[in-house]
Amino acid sequence: MKGSTMNLNLQNVSVEDEKEVILKDISFDFQPGKIYILIGRTTSGKTSLMRTIAGLIEPTDGEIFLGQERLDEVPIWKRGIAMVYQQFINYPHRTVLNNVEFPLLRAGVTKADAKVQAMAMLEKVGLTEFKDRKPAQLSGGQQQRVAIARALVRNTRVILLDEPLMNLDYKLREQLREEFRVLFKSTADSVTIYATTEPSEALFLGDELLVMHEGRIIQHGKPSHVFENPATIDVAQIVNDPPMTVLDAEIKDGKVNIGNLITFPTPSHLKTQKDGKYKIGTRASEVILGGSESNSEEGVVSLSEVSGSETLLYVKLNVGEVVLQLEGIHDYYIGQPVTISLAPSRIFLFNMDGTLCAAPGN
Repeated sequence: MKGSTMNLNLQNVSVEDEKEVILKDISFDFQPGKIYILIGRTTSGKTSLMRTIAGLIEPTDGEIFLGQERLDEVPIWKRGIAMVYQQFINYPHRTVLNNVEFPLLRAGVTKADAKVQAMAMLEKVGLTEFKDRKPAQLSGGQQQRVAIARALVRNTRVILLDEPLMNLDYKLREQLREEFRVLFKSTADSVTIYATTEPSEALFLGDELLVMHEGRIIQHGKPSHVFENPATIDVAQIVNDPPMTVLDAEIKDGKVNIGNLITFPTPSHLKTQKDGKYKIGTRASEVILGGSESNSEEGVVSLSEVSGSETLLYVKLNVGEVVLQLEGIHDYYIGQPVTISLAPSRIFLFNMDGTLCAAPGN
């Protein structure tokens, strides 16, 4: 079935080469006016999917429609697609204004009209005062704003953004996320697809989240729903940063046992589960330093690292390695003994095959 009016519709799209399957049987209907986030690890297929939509990779199977038009049969330069990359790709010999004017002039817009439209877009991205500078005279964030402005000024039918904030520092990424959210909401007639490895970015920017793993879309939905109800362990680890800790466990006689070392009464959201072997998942922000004797285990610090205003603490236990996310800057040394405990009410329960059994709050 062809796509609805100006929807971007992928039907059973696959990409393979002689060595591997890059994309496998992807079907999805992207609607204008929404921000779709592709999230996945490096090599999950995010960039390959975008390049396939743009025409830079030819699908080995499947069809791509934009509205009623068979897009995968349209030459690249006629597809009406804008793409922004991780790198700051601008024309170094042109001024900021000339960079943004350029796609309009190529499309046949008059010089006068192109300047008016380009200046309006530069105002939106906060670069009006830099219009006469060359890209090399700008900061990294400003250079990426130029690339965004050049992509948006064309009013293209599809906007693809491949991890555009990856090469920027933490504070600048946060600032641009705020700006992007407003900018992309103004592109109501375009399909906007944004790729990232950052869960916080996905939760903040996205209207809909598509989780990619090994060339497939393994779950999609509202970002908050996917975050709170990951369909599998793979999803849970992809949408959490640091990845969710997963440990082997057993439910028996009204208790949860983790390696016969950490034991606690079965929390209310797991009481309907049958006795048996499972895997439990816990977020780094919900692991606790210290705790009661039965609900805790001693371990040693294997790694401590500062991330922004937080400290990530990796603790090696007899039952496996657990990651803690601590507010503030803390000083721990490798090999330092610590005691940790889990929050039973916040535990995710997975079958041994990795599929979700129960999530907190459900």
